[in-house]
Amino acid sequence: MTTAQIGISVTIILYLLAMLGIGLVCSKKNVDTDDFYLGGRKLGPFVTAMSAEASDMSSWLLMGLPGLAYLTGIADAGWTAIGLAIGTYVNWLIIAKRIRIYSHVANNAITVPDFFHNRFRDKSGILMSVSAVVILVFFVPYTASGFAACGKLFSSLFGVDYFAAMVISAIVIVGYTAMGGFLAASTTDFIQSIVMSIALIVVLGFGIYTAGGMDAVIDNARTLPGYLSMSLTHDPATGTASAYGMLNRISMLCWGLGYFGMPHILLRFMAIEDEKKLGLSRRIASVWVVISLVVGVLIGVVGLAMTAVGKLMPLSGTDSETIIVRIADLLSQHGMLCAVLAGLILAGILASTMSTADSQLLAASSAVSENLIQGVLGHKMKPMQSMQMARVTLLLISVVGIFLARDPNSSVFGIVSFAWAGFGAAFGPVVVFALFWRRTNRSGAIAGMLVGGIMVFVWKYLVRPLGGLWDIYELMPAFAFACLAIWGVSLLTPAPEKEILDEFDAVKERVKQV
Repeated sequence: MTTAQIGISVTIILYLLAMLGIGLVCSKKNVDTDDFYLGGRKLGPFVTAMSAEASDMSSWLLMGLPGLAYLTGIADAGWTAIGLAIGTYVNWLIIAKRIRIYSHVANNAITVPDFFHNRFRDKSGILMSVSAVVILVFFVPYTASGFAACGKLFSSLFGVDYFAAMVISAIVIVGYTAMGGFLAASTTDFIQSIVMSIALIVVLGFGIYTAGGMDAVIDNARTLPGYLSMSLTHDPATGTASAYGMLNRISMLCWGLGYFGMPHILLRFMAIEDEKKLGLSRRIASVWVVISLVVGVLIGVVGLAMTAVGKLMPLSGTDSETIIVRIADLLSQHGMLCAVLAGLILAGILASTMSTADSQLLAASSAVSENLIQGVLGHKMKPMQSMQMARVTLLLISVVGIFLARDPNSSVFGIVSFAWAGFGAAFGPVVVFALFWRRTNRSGAIAGMLVGGIMVFVWKYLVRPLGGLWDIYELMPAFAFACLAIWGVSLLTPAPEKEILDEFDAVKERVKQV
């Protein structure tokens, strides 16, 4: 093992041990499932903001986004980033405060399915069952994308077996999450957001320096047709540009709609200690997201310039998602201090992956242990039994995630985009209508959830392959169809009971007072 690899390995090992240590400390604070799944609603504004965004961005920020920009230019990555930035701000502005207040008023709901169940007084259990299944269907592959990113990281850097690297990474993530629950996930996410920020800054700075300066980076990009255009996209196979039309732009902007339905982000809103501090959290989160997305796109452009001057080997296909890994490897060859910095960068990639995977594992395990086993099947457990069941469920879901991520050629960006669409379409419209339209009823919520989730599959695998006008991101049409289903079915079925309407009005008044 070289000096550079030793420096990198020591840095990463220390980082992983620190995460496990946090999990161990937080495990002592978990008294019941309210603590395990929602941290007892005690998160401060900084931890709420940064843990929400760290769990949101995942390995997609440090691998998927730069890889996309590296291959096709700034249009696809840029419009996606703009949509995410807008979605982040709007989600914090209109959803955060209401769901924090409403989830507490609605019988202190500690999971998103719990909130739906309590909000609509779903005595049948159908709404809770459907929402729990949606979480499992879309979160398991989402978690798999995180495991895949870890496998790619170590495989491309050290030449170790992809599957073995992925399994070891999964064990660490499962370890601290199973021990510390939501508090551990949120605390580590806060730390990981800082590590991610450092990684982005170091990679960008070193990349620009190695490529010969920012002028050299821009000059190289200008030689590629359509690469720096927001209305054209570059085809790396043919070296030509093609139009990036208005429909494509709207489609990518619609990534922002996904925020309204992300359980791991909504849980952060629900967990803050004081809803009055959400304004501060919104400002912190929005600034961090904008800067991180811009840097992520720039790293792809800089990486291509480094390839042009012979500092990096050309990358194609899903290998482009390892661009930051290659830059970190190059940095590590400039002495032990640089090797430690490279290790910190790679720890940042691990951080981005782990911060999302831990939150997803918690949400998925709560869907099974809290919502399906206890909520729907009625198998009540004591607090400690419930926590043990949650941990067992978390482990089983991880095994399935590892199985799905076993293919080293799987695309992080592709997996994340599909899961993002699934949650955005199945949960997003229901969350918005539940919080803002008092006439929404249980039947409408169930219809919207089913239509949104099913339409994601239908559009992606049956409609989108037709091409032309149909070739748009599945989140946009699925979200629209779900909204129509909620609106139409709610009007065609009996109005909510007075108790539900009174609760809605009480929440509305309380929101005005905050």
